[in-house]
Amino acid sequence: MESEQAILALAALAQPTRLEVFRLLVKHEPDGLAAGDIAKALAVPQNTMSSHLAILSRAGLVTAQRFSRSIVYRADLDAFRAVMLFMVRDCCDGRPEICAPLVEDLTPCCSPKSKRRKAHV
Repeated sequence: MESEQAILALAALAQPTRLEVFRLLVKHEPDGLAAGDIAKALAVPQNTMSSHLAILSRAGLVTAQRFSRSIVYRADLDAFRAVMLFMVRDCCDGRPEICAPLVEDLTPCCSPKSKRRKAHV
């Protein structure tokens, strides 16, 4: 990731409504939310929400897909991951004990489902 893209993404998230939009979309992964539902959930006028969503989209943090008359937005978690990795890529200068608490805090709250073992016959 280039610095310019990281700055664009961080600037998009540096506004309270856009930050809340992104967090709301993360909660609704992988299904996403329609633009009107986002506006309603955050009590923001639809035209204002449209502007916020456009900024998040230009920053590469959300994707949009049209379904008939609705546009469904989703958080682009890969893009967000790239921004976060850009920020901590040089963390600890080869001393992992410095970054260990950060890595521990970033460990997801939801562990992947364990693979089911096949019953042996």
